[in-house]
Amino acid sequence: MSARAREPGRNSRSPVSDPGRPVRGPDRDLERRRPTRPAPPTATPTATGTACTRDARITRSLLGYGLLAGPLYLVVGLAQALTRDAFDPTRHAWSLLVNGEHGWIQIANFVVAGLMTVAAAAGLRRAMAPGRARTWAPALIAAYGIGLVAAGVFRADPAQGFPAGAPETVAISWHGALHFAAGGAGFLCLIAACFVLGRRLARDGRRGLARFSGATGVLFFAAFAGIASGSHGPTTLAFVAAVAVVCAWLATICLHYFRAAA
Repeated sequence: MSARAREPGRNSRSPVSDPGRPVRGPDRDLERRRPTRPAPPTATPTATGTACTRDARITRSLLGYGLLAGPLYLVVGLAQALTRDAFDPTRHAWSLLVNGEHGWIQIANFVVAGLMTVAAAAGLRRAMAPGRARTWAPALIAAYGIGLVAAGVFRADPAQGFPAGAPETVAISWHGALHFAAGGAGFLCLIAACFVLGRRLARDGRRGLARFSGATGVLFFAAFAGIASGSHGPTTLAFVAAVAVVCAWLATICLHYFRAAA
């Protein structure tokens, strides 16, 4: 036996014991048989957490329609009021825009805005805490949305010289009567929703939103009473302004609950 082989500290390390040296021969099988350390468990979402996230996502999506419904209605309606031939914004109600060659645009505007409002009402019901306001406010806003849809389905009669060539006054048809009945009922439901939500928000400590809701209800009731009495001129413009305030109010309410549902 050579002296090199008898030296105890020289080249006596096993390939397995040297972490920097590749494993060869029988020691490779030994390395393969060594138990491997299990990987640390990874956190997986529970069924409850996933369901809550999904519910919040659906609620926020529904409330998002409330953010868009008012601006969409105002932009489409105002664009027509300023560009349609023979339409006088200081004299004619936007309901008359359903008549004429391009009347389908306003019909679609009524229907789409109404359906988006109904979706927003469903989102409010999901987002609000239990109570009477949770029962009544979404139902009243949904009724307003249904009234908008009905106003598009049942066309108002031509009148006041619009479209061009239409007489000043006409006998009200059955669909014209249903148009104004649906619109009036929807407006009254919306006014009631303003006061119901205002009271709920005041109880929740949201004084600013509560005052905004009450003021919107009072303003819109006054404007609706003026337009329903048959007044024109400044009353027509005041009603359009009141509609803009209502659209802003609905968007603000939906935004408030949209953030709360995050």
